[in-house]
Amino acid sequence: MHDDRHLVEARLKRVLDERVRPAVYPRSVPLEVAVWHAPGEPVPVAEGLAARPEPVAVGARWGAPWGTSWFRVTGTVPEAWAGRTVEALLDLGFDENMPGFQCEGLVYRPDGTPVKGLNPRNQWVRIAAPAEGGERVRLHIEAASNPVVFGPRPFAPTPLGDPETAGDAPQYTLGRMDLAVFDETVWRLVLDLEVLGELMAELPVGGERRWEILRAVDRALDALDLQDVNATAAGARSALAGVLSAPAVPSAHRISAVGHAHIDSAWLWPLRETVRKVARTAASMTALIEEEPEFVFAMSQAQQWAWLRDHRPEVWTRVKRAVAEGRFVPAGGMWVESDTNMPGSEAMARQFVHGKRFFLDEFGVENEEAWLPDTFGFAAGLPQIIKAAGSKYLLTQKISWSQTNTFPHHTFRWEGIDGTRVLTHFPPVDTYNCAMHGAELAHAVRAFRDKGRARHSLAPTGWGDGGGGTTREMVAKAARLRDLEGSARVTWETPRAFFEQAAAEYPEAPVWVGELYLELHRATLTSQAGTKRGNRRSEHLLREAELWAATAAVRTGFRYPYEELDRIWKTVLLHQFHDILPGSSIAWVHREARATYARLAGELEAIIDAAQRALAGDGDRELVFNAAPHARAGVPAGGARTPVREGRTRRTERPGGGHVLDNGLLRVEIDDRGLVPSVYDLGADRETVAPGGTANLLQVHPDLPNKWDAWDVDAFYRNTGTDLTAAESVTAGPDGASVRVVRAFGASRVTQVLTLAPGERRLLIDTEVDWHEREKFLKLAFPLDLHAERYASETQFGHVHRPTHTNTSWEAARFEACNHRFVHAEEPGWGAAVVNDATYGHDVTRTVRADGGTTTTVRASLLRAPRFPDPETDQGVHRFRHALVPGASIGDAVREGWRINLPERARAGAGEVAPLIAVDDDAVVVTAVKLADDGSGDVVVRCHEAHGGRARATLTAGFAVAGVTVTDLLERPLDGEPAPVLDGDRIAVRLRPFQLRTLRLRRA
Repeated sequence: MHDDRHLVEARLKRVLDERVRPAVYPRSVPLEVAVWHAPGEPVPVAEGLAARPEPVAVGARWGAPWGTSWFRVTGTVPEAWAGRTVEALLDLGFDENMPGFQCEGLVYRPDGTPVKGLNPRNQWVRIAAPAEGGERVRLHIEAASNPVVFGPRPFAPTPLGDPETAGDAPQYTLGRMDLAVFDETVWRLVLDLEVLGELMAELPVGGERRWEILRAVDRALDALDLQDVNATAAGARSALAGVLSAPAVPSAHRISAVGHAHIDSAWLWPLRETVRKVARTAASMTALIEEEPEFVFAMSQAQQWAWLRDHRPEVWTRVKRAVAEGRFVPAGGMWVESDTNMPGSEAMARQFVHGKRFFLDEFGVENEEAWLPDTFGFAAGLPQIIKAAGSKYLLTQKISWSQTNTFPHHTFRWEGIDGTRVLTHFPPVDTYNCAMHGAELAHAVRAFRDKGRARHSLAPTGWGDGGGGTTREMVAKAARLRDLEGSARVTWETPRAFFEQAAAEYPEAPVWVGELYLELHRATLTSQAGTKRGNRRSEHLLREAELWAATAAVRTGFRYPYEELDRIWKTVLLHQFHDILPGSSIAWVHREARATYARLAGELEAIIDAAQRALAGDGDRELVFNAAPHARAGVPAGGARTPVREGRTRRTERPGGGHVLDNGLLRVEIDDRGLVPSVYDLGADRETVAPGGTANLLQVHPDLPNKWDAWDVDAFYRNTGTDLTAAESVTAGPDGASVRVVRAFGASRVTQVLTLAPGERRLLIDTEVDWHEREKFLKLAFPLDLHAERYASETQFGHVHRPTHTNTSWEAARFEACNHRFVHAEEPGWGAAVVNDATYGHDVTRTVRADGGTTTTVRASLLRAPRFPDPETDQGVHRFRHALVPGASIGDAVREGWRINLPERARAGAGEVAPLIAVDDDAVVVTAVKLADDGSGDVVVRCHEAHGGRARATLTAGFAVAGVTVTDLLERPLDGEPAPVLDGDRIAVRLRPFQLRTLRLRRA
């Protein structure tokens, strides 16, 4: 037989596009349309419904950037349509190729009842089935004219990301606004042909099944009268029935389809718009659940559920009903789908505490999975946090975006720094917006890397980011793919059902140890420095507020601010969303974030001040409050007393220019350029700075990645750079222990103060940058005279080691990485740390000098200047604090990292304040001291082993203890966990390396 395959395939495409799809709506009449443009921010639904709109015609321009318009559409069902299915087709001016990134709408009935969302791939609203002739139709549409920030040229700088710069030009052209007859038989024919055509294209050309489908499609097209598609569609469907009923082979891959709409809590839109995106999507998904008995939809991010509850109660009622039916599934157990690299230990724990507790309180649902499809890599401390929250699974997809190396598994056990393992799945469909397209499903089958051991994967199915979620077409396709020869088997299932089956099928899944590093989006560790500083400061202020408020509550009866702390924590957690904290949102988002952080700081400072006043009492004795987990200057951790100040610093002139600072522990040379050629460890009798190098070296690189400007820094940025060695002035400070350096470069200016305080083994560097560069990358370099093949970076509840060499492509790709408060490198017997109070991105490289020695260079990433999506990223004044700590062990790095982030607070008082909780081993770090969330008055202590070894410690309570319980992060007793030994007020604790433990102390 002649090969006519291409002829039939081309025929199928044209007939579908030009005859069959248009016949889904064979008759239509126009609706009357009127519009009211709300002034300013969105108005309440009642106000929008009551507004007096003006007539508007199809083809009219509408919608200033970030505006809201209320459309009213009215009409009458023609008498001739009685008994037919009638729908309204409402096109706000959509581009079907951009679901989620443009205008959107939510349809209401006149009484305010929400119907469903309007999106580019979901423009219909069911009016009646069957309809009555003469029936009056009236609908209202709350339409958001969100601008297309991703324009015709992606990543081009645009003013559209902030209403202050976006202008008021209309963005959209009103499209079709009709009543139409919906021909369900033709619609089903469309889906039959799409499923078979897409499947056929993925099958081997030489295989029998492909030709079987081809011939059936050819017969179906022959049966179709192109001049009367509606009358002949049923016959065409009959010609396809045989190939659609052929069952899948027993070994077919199984796909758990999970209805999904990945909605970024902020990104190319502000937080307030996400509230409405969630409402539109939830309205559509509850409507779809009512129509499709097998469909299951999962929504993550407790914050988004809370927005529904608080802002759209009418949609919330429908969602609650669907949750009770097990069809609308709370997923993920986190407050938001956060970044996991940068949030601190407690913040990462609280993501699960607040997320899981919300779902438990509202629905009695216990989440077992972390759901993070779009997060930019995963810190090595995360597995034990997941387990400590009572969960055991993780889903993500983003690692498939890695540019250099292909991850070797799709289902595996991920092992964190303490040895905890969680079953993890990367959907091989390689998208979290699966549309049930044949190419997607075939890709999942081909790509699945665990063949022969497992044959089950998950497909998050639906348009995200305001695209409307799962469509009825996706559900219909899944029904055809449930058991179809040549295809994977598709079944709607919950995330839990998938993971339980995957765990049973693959009990000995392979193990991946250490961080899940994304070889992309590395610059998110640096972009939007103001947002990152706000996050870091908020985390530490929250620690202080909880510590001092709990101490004051136990000691003085101080009112513990439960509600305030709960609200502030949730706000901080929201801003750790994976496009806010990483700095990849529009200008509006970050402008609001900076204002929010400033407001929260004021509230937390007030709580801290009130608690400390209650503790200090009236008096004139000098007291220093130490909120860090280690004693300093004689002040105990978590206590207050008069500090012990020892030693002094001498400043002398440096031969050749500059200054020398010496405090008997370190001798620091600062040359006439403000650079540091020497930091001599007097006790160890060795130099810290590599020969020929200078510490405190600012370096500027060009920074124009190939794409994803705010997200990416590409390796070629390192090919060129400029050392900032010229100084306007290098002057001694008035205290005799510091030197002030001023330098200018480009359009920017830097002021630094270098301080060697008496009795301290650290060189403190305070940097203020008035930054006005564009597409540049600013680094602060410390070349260390150290031979180190690996170095340590702090992460949640411990640290992770990374190599300093690039032996493999995996190591070479990790050229920019995350740390929290410290980076530490050492050779046997001596090490050094660089600690910080606000930066996360860094790089560490090694070179061998001509003298045979090794230089290990640590560089902190300070600032970038990408122009998309915020064209003014990082412009303005920024402040950073770093310290170089010579002779530092890993324990010193831990201690100094906490110290620089929790400076002492001095105030007058009556007498010293004893710690509420004391620990006798510095390796055991207390990350939180607070009162139990249930209001019982119990004291909750969270601690972990921080040095990477085993620890035995005694916790001493500064109050009478009636009992102690080991709990999970939600402060619930852990099954099978024996109670620690309690001896009076002393609690014996044994911890494995990096082990996290939460203790609940019942007060006597």
